Amino acid sequence: MQQGSVSHVHPTSIISKACQLGDGVRIGPFCVIEGDVSLGAGVELLSHVCIRGPVRIGANTRLYPGACIGFEPQDFKFTPGMKTAGVAIGSDCLIREHVTIHASTKPDVPTSVGDKAFLMATSHLGHDVKVGNNVVMVNGTGVAGHAEIADNVILSGGVLVHQFARIGRYAMLSGGVGISMDVPPFCVVVERNRLGGINLVGMRRGGFDRADITSVRRAFREALRVPTLTKQEMVAKLEELGKNCAPVKEMAAFIAEPNRRAICPGPARPPRMFTTFLHLGRRGRSDLQASLLSATDEE
Repeated sequence: MQQGSVSHVHPTSIISKACQLGDGVRIGPFCVIEGDVSLGAGVELLSHVCIRGPVRIGANTRLYPGACIGFEPQDFKFTPGMKTAGVAIGSDCLIREHVTIHASTKPDVPTSVGDKAFLMATSHLGHDVKVGNNVVMVNGTGVAGHAEIADNVILSGGVLVHQFARIGRYAMLSGGVGISMDVPPFCVVVERNRLGGINLVGMRRGGFDRADITSVRRAFREALRVPTLTKQEMVAKLEELGKNCAPVKEMAAFIAEPNRRAICPGPARPPRMFTTFLHLGRRGRSDLQASLLSATDEE
């Protein structure tokens, strides 16, 4: 163990010889650090924190009891002992009780968290996830493998993010929603795979120009709320509206980028259950329509 100046390690903690501690690191009781781990200056592990390298944690990040960082990914293709790039966490992060961040399945690209992230109690980041700066994950949030969370995103309590999904900058997901589709920048998700509007509060707090906010609102109305537009038409419309507005250009580029997930629809597009109901009616399956209505009423 390479220890920086004025670092404090509680005698009940177990620290790997390969661990590197920056200046002023504080490790509380009953922590276990295994393998190649680097803790930046001022990092604090309150107690009962478990870290398995390779892991890099930036300066002044604080980890609370029960946090588990860098353990094997929950992936059937990965077996213990396979090479992994581990986990990289930025500076000035808060990682609260029982947060789990799993190691990457890749040998060269770690599961990553940016600077000033706030991961509240019991939130989870799966293998190969990429999280940007200033991201807030509220209690019980789960992000599955390979998902990408851009800067300044807020995931409210109990949010679930499907693997390979992308969430654009300044997006906000309301409590308890699940997404299996991509969320464009600056949008709010109000129910499962359903956009509700623009994150006006987040954009104002982020210092966006009023004219840009107005342009983003117009772009949402004319491109994302229209149920008949194809993806190509949506991108073309956003590019047209974004000629003099960088945030709208960003929305267009996000939607144009190829990915395994589709784009969350706006509020004008009917929910999937409703379209299923209509299809059943066209096929003369009134019995299944009745059962679908009954299931909806029970919910």
